[in-house]
Amino acid sequence: MTGASTSRPEIGVLALQGDVREHVRALEAAGARAVPVRRPSEVEAVDALVLPGGESTTMWRLARTFDVLEPLRARIAGGMPAYGSCAGMILLADRVLDGVEGQETFGGLDITVRRNAFGRQVDSFEADVEVDGVPGDAVHAVFIRAPWVEQTGPGVQELARVKGGAADGRIVAVRGGPTQGLVATSFHPELTGDLRVHALFVDVVRQSL
Repeated sequence: MTGASTSRPEIGVLALQGDVREHVRALEAAGARAVPVRRPSEVEAVDALVLPGGESTTMWRLARTFDVLEPLRARIAGGMPAYGSCAGMILLADRVLDGVEGQETFGGLDITVRRNAFGRQVDSFEADVEVDGVPGDAVHAVFIRAPWVEQTGPGVQELARVKGGAADGRIVAVRGGPTQGLVATSFHPELTGDLRVHALFVDVVRQSL
Protein backbone atom coordinates (compact mmCIF):
# COMPACT_ATOMS: atom_id res chain seq x y z
CA MET A 1 0.00 0.00 0.00
CA THR A 2 1.07 3.53 -0.61
CA GLY A 3 0.64 5.07 2.81
CA ALA A 4 -1.18 7.87 1.03
CA SER A 5 -2.80 10.58 3.08
CA THR A 6 -6.24 9.49 4.23
CA SER A 7 -7.55 12.75 2.78
CA ARG A 8 -6.47 11.70 -0.73
CA PRO A 9 -6.23 7.90 -0.96
CA GLU A 10 -4.72 6.23 -4.00
CA ILE A 11 -7.40 4.19 -5.77
CA GLY A 12 -6.59 2.00 -8.73
CA VAL A 13 -8.92 1.36 -11.66
CA LEU A 14 -8.50 -2.06 -13.24
CA ALA A 15 -7.42 -1.06 -16.74
CA LEU A 16 -7.89 -4.24 -18.74
CA GLN A 17 -11.17 -3.36 -20.46
CA GLY A 18 -14.21 -1.16 -19.87
CA ASP A 19 -14.96 2.35 -18.58
CA VAL A 20 -11.49 3.07 -17.20
CA ARG A 21 -11.10 6.76 -18.06
CA GLU A 22 -14.58 7.60 -16.83
CA HIS A 23 -13.88 6.08 -13.42
CA VAL A 24 -10.47 7.78 -13.19
CA ARG A 25 -12.08 11.18 -13.82
CA ALA A 26 -14.89 10.54 -11.32
CA LEU A 27 -12.51 9.37 -8.58
CA GLU A 28 -10.21 12.36 -9.05
CA ALA A 29 -13.19 14.72 -8.87
CA ALA A 30 -14.38 12.91 -5.71
CA GLY A 31 -11.09 13.57 -3.94
CA ALA A 32 -8.94 10.51 -4.60
CA ARG A 33 -5.74 10.02 -6.56
CA ALA A 34 -6.72 7.59 -9.33
CA VAL A 35 -4.28 5.39 -11.24
CA PRO A 36 -4.75 2.69 -13.91
CA VAL A 37 -3.86 -0.82 -12.69
CA ARG A 38 -2.90 -3.75 -14.92
CA ARG A 39 0.18 -5.35 -13.30
CA PRO A 40 0.62 -7.35 -10.08
CA SER A 41 2.95 -4.71 -8.62
CA GLU A 42 0.31 -2.03 -9.25
CA VAL A 43 -2.34 -4.17 -7.52
CA GLU A 44 -0.12 -4.29 -4.44
CA ALA A 45 0.59 -0.55 -4.46
CA VAL A 46 -2.91 0.95 -4.26
CA ASP A 47 -5.14 1.55 -1.24
CA ALA A 48 -8.28 0.35 -3.03
CA LEU A 49 -9.52 -0.68 -6.46
CA VAL A 50 -12.40 0.04 -8.83
CA LEU A 51 -13.59 -2.68 -11.20
CA PRO A 52 -15.23 -0.84 -14.10
CA GLY A 53 -18.18 -1.62 -16.29
CA GLY A 54 -17.38 -3.60 -19.41
CA GLU A 55 -17.58 -7.29 -20.23
CA SER A 56 -17.07 -9.51 -17.21
CA THR A 57 -15.84 -12.59 -19.06
CA THR A 58 -13.31 -10.57 -21.06
CA MET A 59 -12.05 -8.87 -17.90
CA TRP A 60 -11.70 -12.19 -16.04
CA ARG A 61 -9.73 -13.74 -18.93
CA LEU A 62 -7.49 -10.69 -19.28
CA ALA A 63 -6.88 -10.67 -15.52
CA ARG A 64 -5.58 -14.21 -15.83
CA THR A 65 -3.48 -13.30 -18.89
CA PHE A 66 -1.93 -10.31 -17.08
CA ASP A 67 -1.30 -12.41 -13.93
CA VAL A 68 -3.44 -10.18 -11.72
CA LEU A 69 -6.31 -12.60 -10.99
CA GLU A 70 -4.75 -14.22 -7.93
CA PRO A 71 -3.15 -11.01 -6.57
CA LEU A 72 -6.56 -9.32 -6.82
CA ARG A 73 -8.29 -12.17 -5.04
CA ALA A 74 -5.68 -12.08 -2.28
CA ARG A 75 -5.91 -8.33 -1.73
CA ILE A 76 -9.72 -8.36 -1.70
CA ALA A 77 -9.78 -11.34 0.68
CA GLY A 78 -7.27 -9.46 2.84
CA GLY A 79 -9.63 -6.51 3.27
CA MET A 80 -8.71 -4.09 0.45
CA PRO A 81 -11.76 -1.94 -0.37
CA ALA A 82 -13.12 -2.37 -3.88
CA TYR A 83 -15.99 -0.95 -5.88
CA GLY A 84 -17.50 -2.71 -8.89
CA SER A 85 -19.96 -1.18 -11.37
CA CYS A 86 -21.98 -3.50 -13.64
CA ALA A 87 -19.35 -6.02 -14.83
CA GLY A 88 -17.42 -5.09 -11.70
CA MET A 89 -20.36 -6.25 -9.58
CA ILE A 90 -20.16 -9.65 -11.30
CA LEU A 91 -16.41 -9.84 -10.66
CA LEU A 92 -16.88 -9.14 -6.93
CA ALA A 93 -19.68 -11.70 -6.53
CA ASP A 94 -18.99 -15.08 -5.01
CA ARG A 95 -21.61 -16.72 -7.26
CA VAL A 96 -22.76 -15.99 -10.83
CA LEU A 97 -25.87 -17.21 -12.63
CA ASP A 98 -26.02 -17.33 -16.46
CA GLY A 99 -22.25 -16.97 -16.75
CA VAL A 100 -20.20 -18.60 -19.48
CA GLU A 101 -18.82 -22.06 -18.86
CA GLY A 102 -15.94 -21.91 -16.38
CA GLN A 103 -16.44 -18.23 -15.60
CA GLU A 104 -14.46 -17.11 -12.56
CA THR A 105 -14.68 -14.04 -10.35
CA PHE A 106 -12.42 -12.25 -7.89
CA GLY A 107 -15.06 -12.82 -5.21
CA GLY A 108 -15.38 -11.24 -1.80
CA LEU A 109 -19.06 -10.31 -1.78
CA ASP A 110 -21.39 -13.01 -0.44
CA ILE A 111 -23.95 -12.45 -3.18
CA THR A 112 -25.42 -14.32 -6.13
CA VAL A 113 -25.71 -12.18 -9.25
CA ARG A 114 -27.49 -12.89 -12.50
CA ARG A 115 -25.42 -11.84 -15.50
CA ASN A 116 -27.26 -9.73 -18.15
CA ALA A 117 -30.35 -9.96 -15.95
CA PHE A 118 -32.02 -6.85 -17.39
CA GLY A 119 -31.63 -8.11 -20.96
CA ARG A 120 -29.50 -7.37 -24.00
CA GLN A 121 -27.93 -4.08 -25.10
CA VAL A 122 -31.22 -2.98 -26.68
CA ASP A 123 -32.91 -3.38 -23.27
CA SER A 124 -30.61 -0.83 -21.63
CA PHE A 125 -32.49 1.83 -19.66
CA GLU A 126 -32.21 4.64 -17.12
CA ALA A 127 -34.02 5.04 -13.81
CA ASP A 128 -33.91 7.09 -10.63
CA VAL A 129 -32.75 4.93 -7.72
CA GLU A 130 -32.60 5.74 -4.01
CA VAL A 131 -29.19 4.61 -2.75
CA ASP A 132 -28.59 4.13 0.97
CA GLY A 133 -25.64 6.25 2.10
CA VAL A 134 -25.94 8.68 -0.81
CA PRO A 135 -27.37 12.01 0.40
CA GLY A 136 -29.80 14.13 -1.55
CA ASP A 137 -32.07 13.20 -4.41
CA ALA A 138 -32.27 9.79 -6.06
CA VAL A 139 -29.33 8.72 -8.21
CA HIS A 140 -30.04 8.76 -11.95
CA ALA A 141 -28.82 5.28 -12.84
CA VAL A 142 -27.79 3.96 -16.26
CA PHE A 143 -28.27 0.20 -16.75
CA ILE A 144 -26.45 -1.39 -19.72
CA ARG A 145 -26.75 -5.19 -20.03
CA ALA A 146 -26.73 -5.02 -16.27
CA PRO A 147 -26.73 -7.77 -13.65
CA TRP A 148 -28.92 -7.79 -10.59
CA VAL A 149 -28.44 -9.41 -7.21
CA GLU A 150 -30.56 -12.55 -6.79
CA GLN A 151 -29.48 -13.33 -3.23
CA THR A 152 -27.40 -11.80 -0.45
CA GLY A 153 -25.61 -13.60 2.35
CA PRO A 154 -25.31 -12.57 6.00
CA GLY A 155 -23.44 -9.32 6.47
CA VAL A 156 -24.30 -7.92 3.03
CA GLN A 157 -26.20 -4.64 3.14
CA GLU A 158 -28.70 -3.83 0.40
CA LEU A 159 -28.15 -0.24 -0.73
CA ALA A 160 -30.68 0.08 -3.55
CA ARG A 161 -33.56 -1.63 -5.34
CA VAL A 162 -35.27 -0.81 -8.63
CA LYS A 163 -38.79 0.56 -8.29
CA GLY A 164 -41.41 -0.08 -10.96
CA GLY A 165 -41.40 -2.03 -14.20
CA ALA A 166 -40.77 -5.71 -14.77
CA ALA A 167 -37.70 -5.65 -12.49
CA ASP A 168 -39.48 -4.00 -9.57
CA GLY A 169 -37.78 -4.80 -6.29
CA ARG A 170 -34.56 -6.20 -7.74
CA ILE A 171 -31.42 -5.41 -5.75
CA VAL A 172 -29.02 -3.18 -7.73
CA ALA A 173 -26.52 -1.95 -5.12
CA VAL A 174 -24.88 -3.65 -2.15
CA ARG A 175 -22.10 -3.25 0.41
CA GLY A 176 -20.32 -6.06 2.24
CA GLY A 177 -17.11 -8.02 2.61
CA PRO A 178 -15.12 -8.84 5.75
CA THR A 179 -14.72 -5.16 6.68
CA GLN A 180 -17.72 -3.77 4.76
CA GLY A 181 -15.24 -2.32 2.29
CA LEU A 182 -16.76 -3.81 -0.86
CA VAL A 183 -19.38 -1.82 -2.78
CA ALA A 184 -21.10 -2.87 -6.00
CA THR A 185 -23.76 -1.38 -8.27
CA SER A 186 -25.58 -2.81 -11.27
CA PHE A 187 -25.53 0.63 -12.85
CA HIS A 188 -22.84 2.99 -14.19
CA PRO A 189 -22.43 6.18 -12.10
CA GLU A 190 -19.24 6.94 -14.03
CA LEU A 191 -21.38 7.78 -17.09
CA THR A 192 -23.69 10.39 -15.56
CA GLY A 193 -21.46 13.05 -14.00
CA ASP A 194 -23.06 12.41 -10.57
CA LEU A 195 -20.09 11.89 -8.23
CA ARG A 196 -22.02 10.78 -5.14
CA VAL A 197 -21.48 7.02 -5.50
CA HIS A 198 -17.76 7.57 -6.09
CA ALA A 199 -17.67 9.94 -3.11
CA LEU A 200 -19.31 7.23 -1.00
CA PHE A 201 -16.61 4.78 -2.02
CA VAL A 202 -13.79 7.27 -1.42
CA ASP A 203 -15.17 7.73 2.12
CA VAL A 204 -15.22 3.92 2.56
CA VAL A 205 -11.54 3.86 1.55
CA ARG A 206 -10.61 6.70 3.89
CA GLN A 207 -12.26 4.87 6.79
CA SER A 208 -10.18 1.76 6.02
CA LEU A 209 -6.80 3.54 6.20
